[in-house]
Amino acid sequence: MHGINEELDFKPVRIAVLTVTDTRTRATDTSGDVLAGRIEAAGHHLAARDLVRDDIEAIRNIVTQWIDDKQVDVVISTGGTGLTGRDVTIEALRPLFEKEIEGFSVIFHQVSFQSVGLSTLQSRACGGVVKGTFIFCLPGSNGAVKDGWDKVISYQLDSRHKPCNLVELMPRLMEK
Repeated sequence: MHGINEELDFKPVRIAVLTVTDTRTRATDTSGDVLAGRIEAAGHHLAARDLVRDDIEAIRNIVTQWIDDKQVDVVISTGGTGLTGRDVTIEALRPLFEKEIEGFSVIFHQVSFQSVGLSTLQSRACGGVVKGTFIFCLPGSNGAVKDGWDKVISYQLDSRHKPCNLVELMPRLMEK
């Protein structure tokens, strides 16, 4: 059987949200709002939230702080995954990955294809693990955030999802 087993206990995780943008402010950060709202509605803890410009050093600095914070289990960024010169989230974060979650990109694109068709190829959405912290990089549109959270990430961050989920791996991520 696969899916959510309602008989099991839900284990909330602590998630930080980073919006990467040159055009939005905190007041106009609708994709960050969508993501934060869905995280809390799912029963998880919004551990931190910030907004930074499309700048490799600025993105890497905040995410590195969150990786080092024991109160953050997962970082989800929104924005900066496209193909333009200013889209640098992937350049900022992928070099930090100790392990890349290749399947996240594959599944995200399958889900995204259902929503936006071939336009999904313009996204470089990806995921990885750094020092025991899961990192997911989503595009900046509200639709992409909804697809990424609702159809992929939310299930893998639900401890009741079977046959397996990322939450059950968390205690073992730092094994040697």
